[in-house]
Amino acid sequence: MIETGSHTRRLPMAAPARPVVYVVDDDDAVLGSLRFLLETDGFAVRTFRSATALLNATSSSRADCYVIDYKMPGINGIDLAGRLRQFDADTPVILITGYPDGNISARAAAAGIKEVILKPLLDENLLKRIRSAIQDRPR
Repeated sequence: MIETGSHTRRLPMAAPARPVVYVVDDDDAVLGSLRFLLETDGFAVRTFRSATALLNATSSSRADCYVIDYKMPGINGIDLAGRLRQFDADTPVILITGYPDGNISARAAAAGIKEVILKPLLDENLLKRIRSAIQDRPR
């Protein structure tokens, strides 16, 4: 509110900022599905078809969480997470994969990845983990 003499005027309140999730996957169907799921749940979403596309992107908005596919042409998800850590060490990374192997969790943890989730993705499980990762993020 602003008081000016005998008049009081109510200013509109700014909407709270929506958490921003960057999704990286080479499968357009997965990108579309995750965009729909996350936007429906109140997240702002940016999608990228490759690790290179994300690394080359310039944006005024910073990610609050990255959701990255493991197996992509060029740079895989674990290597991308390692590169992101060089300039964005605090933003949580969630790795999604349809190709689990015996040591993926250990390699992911060594790259600073918060979670590894197997495809097919269960919507509520993914949303819960993203919310938790953002909430636990150092500020």
